[in-house]
Amino acid sequence: METELSKAARTRQFIVEKTAGIFNKKGYAGTSLSDLTEATGLTKGSIYGNFKNKEEVAVAVFEYNSAKVRKQIKHFIDQASTYHDKLMVYAQVYHRFNAVSFPEGGCPILNTAVDADDTNPVLKEKAAQVVINWKKRIEDLIEGGITAGEFKTDIDIPQTALSIIALIEGGIMIAKVTNTPANLDKVLKTVDTIITQLKTSM
Repeated sequence: METELSKAARTRQFIVEKTAGIFNKKGYAGTSLSDLTEATGLTKGSIYGNFKNKEEVAVAVFEYNSAKVRKQIKHFIDQASTYHDKLMVYAQVYHRFNAVSFPEGGCPILNTAVDADDTNPVLKEKAAQVVINWKKRIEDLIEGGITAGEFKTDIDIPQTALSIIALIEGGIMIAKVTNTPANLDKVLKTVDTIITQLKTSM
């Protein structure tokens, strides 16, 4: 039984990994069953023997893609020694998200939020939760910086966290729709400025 479960888990993971880029590029509605069978080499029965339906595959893929981004960011945050540098990781990682191991198709948060906004409440809720958790992580870093004496004490923490997220995601959207990566670079300079302005005057 253990081996059976282990095999099932491996098959699910295989399906998720093989279809991650497709869902992230085409979206839920744009991804067909034939896309899934072609990418995995599995039959419809094999896919739906491991997932109830296409939505369940899409949810697992979103969780996989967003975890991939989170892992990248955490890796660099853990290496940074100051709270300023930890926050700056967000600007730096997204500045070169095409060069690092981001999911194929770009930012899964933006892609899923836009794709599922009025069409899929389950995926919309998943994307919303990722944004809420992201906001909390930024708030924790700002609070840590205040406690450590690195940042000013009068910062509007929730507003700053939301502004950083909005600028990053908005910058990605503008760069994508205009096919001009330099637009994202310009927006990320504003993120850089916001983070730098949190510091106490020395």
